[in-house]
Amino acid sequence: MRYDLVIFDNDGVLVDSEPISNRLLAGYLTELGHPTSYEDSLRDYMGSAMHRVHDLVEERTGRRLPEDFDDVFHGRVFAAFERELKPVAGAGEVLEKLAADGVPYCVASSGSHERIRVGHRTTGLDRWFDEGRIFSSQDVGRGKPAPDLFLYAAERMGVAPERCVVVEDSPLGVRAAVAAGMDVFGFSAMTPAEKLAGANGFFGDMGELLDLLG
Repeated sequence: MRYDLVIFDNDGVLVDSEPISNRLLAGYLTELGHPTSYEDSLRDYMGSAMHRVHDLVEERTGRRLPEDFDDVFHGRVFAAFERELKPVAGAGEVLEKLAADGVPYCVASSGSHERIRVGHRTTGLDRWFDEGRIFSSQDVGRGKPAPDLFLYAAERMGVAPERCVVVEDSPLGVRAAVAAGMDVFGFSAMTPAEKLAGANGFFGDMGELLDLLG
């Protein structure tokens, strides 16, 4: 393989959570008096840490979201995950192949550690991720599109950035990977390839990823 570490985004790449979480985020923001469509949520918040939601709402309206916003939102999301969440088709097979071949991999997500664990447990992907392979924007000062999270994951895994490849499905995540000096492959199943500008390649089906990784 051309790379010493494969870094996966989580939401939308490993677990099919973006439709669920963005539907709920749009609904909750609208409920609070900040009209937001599902498409608005995908455009503005997909792939980002929660602080971006707070920052953009305050920047646009001059109003702060409630103190318990994150707790209420995550409660709704986790409940929906238990009912609806599925793994991204083919993700388990990719992880199984990487593990069998001894290729180092990890996940670096804008979501919280709790969100990652709930998603993995619900979908059965937890078997592929021990604690040492899970990194969250909670671990660093700035979330995507800053490169901090990917650089932190590479450092903890003991691999130089230029020997890493990131698998991402959001424009913010692609920007973060490029800023970290890493190659990045854009997963275009949900996000059109033209919105993932800067990626080194694109794929619309998980079955295509292993060929890209070489």
